[in-house]
Amino acid sequence: MARTLRCHVLVLGSVAVLALTGCSGGGASPASTGPNGLEKATIKVGALPIPDPVALYIAQAKGFFKEEGLAVEPVTITGGAAALPQIESGALDITQTNYVSSILAAGQGKKIKLVADMYRAAPNTFEIMVPKDSPIQRVADLKGKTVLVNNLRNIATLAVTTQLRAAGLSEADVKFAEKPFPEMGNAITAGQGDAGWITEPFITANKNALGFRTIADTMTGPTADLPIAGWMATDEWVRQNPKTLAAFQRAISKAQRLASGDRKEIEAALPTYTKIDAKTAAAITLGAYPSTLEAARLQKVADLMLEYKYINGPIDVKSLIAASPGG
Repeated sequence: MARTLRCHVLVLGSVAVLALTGCSGGGASPASTGPNGLEKATIKVGALPIPDPVALYIAQAKGFFKEEGLAVEPVTITGGAAALPQIESGALDITQTNYVSSILAAGQGKKIKLVADMYRAAPNTFEIMVPKDSPIQRVADLKGKTVLVNNLRNIATLAVTTQLRAAGLSEADVKFAEKPFPEMGNAITAGQGDAGWITEPFITANKNALGFRTIADTMTGPTADLPIAGWMATDEWVRQNPKTLAAFQRAISKAQRLASGDRKEIEAALPTYTKIDAKTAAAITLGAYPSTLEAARLQKVADLMLEYKYINGPIDVKSLIAASPGG
């Protein structure tokens, strides 16, 4: 069945960012045994057009998936929370997720597994931004204002809420509204919001093209070095496709190590799926790309969510992590 893609291009000065929406198509690829005995030879993988999932595209370009006998079809998503129904329905096999969304889903009884690590925060990688002529000068000025985030009740809202608390406010003092990252700057300029929680490459794009300025780095204090994003699948998919999963994990881990050790690999890959130019790719601020998914580090996210009442009780993240390949 043919798929209809609805594509939106945001052009910010010299930076053109392509966002595909509604591109999930008509379901995940049917099972087809691969040459290495994989349960599925082709899988659909959801990813945002931001630096976090760059290893997916590095692995694709370097032939790491092909070496495993695996074909990967990237599908653009708006966020981990929005992609959850797509892995549940089978429209996606694996998807990028932010850990807050995954832990929240698990707390609600969703049967999901975290299958690989992806991205960890660094200073100035996730910022609250406002237009250059905005009267908002600091976080305390957000009281009564609308803050745009890519998805509700995810890492965005949690990160902003930690900054609100530090400024003597609470989540109830602002209104959160959803807007995809590529559309956020123009939406704020058009009056649809007062501020936005923005990540790269859109931090740099909105500064350069629209004159936006930062009022807070949200990855400080309790969120410093916070694990941000990983790869997620349903528990059922993991159980039914162990060899396919192991092949994906090996290829992604190899690409993560490459990204972690050589920024030039990231800069080369970013323009292929975010449509930012090479100059911007070289200028943006990046976080870290861990090659292993460590429960001790991830537990920090679950504990922070409990503190801010995102979940009703403690969650041991070890129960959410899928086994790593044996070789």
